Amino acid sequence: MKTRGELEAEICRTIIQFEKEYMGRGPVETKSFLLEDMLVVRLKGVLTPAEIKLAASQERGRYLLKQVRQQLLDFGRPLLESAVEEILGVPVQSIHTDISTKTGERVIVFTLARKPEFRDSSGR
Repeated sequence: MKTRGELEAEICRTIIQFEKEYMGRGPVETKSFLLEDMLVVRLKGVLTPAEIKLAASQERGRYLLKQVRQQLLDFGRPLLESAVEEILGVPVQSIHTDISTKTGERVIVFTLARKPEFRDSSGR
């Protein structure tokens, strides 16, 4: 059985790989947090240079960027769900996400069927 930190690190590696392979660019920084029956993933620096220019251009550009990113994540949702379920050993109930067009930061929240089990970092 893995520790909370080991699970969170594995989640980060998996999300980075997903972002690179599926979205076309990996984040600059990724952190994940297991909180009871939720997994929160924070990704920094996910926007491409073209997306940054689009977001800066006008309100419609920001709206379009959010819509495209949401649609892409919806298509990749089955991949993300199965990867998280495999790592944590717990079914994913839902996924919620938002992206900031100002900071280039994305947050993904996975609600889980139950709290995942993990070993105490002291080895217990």
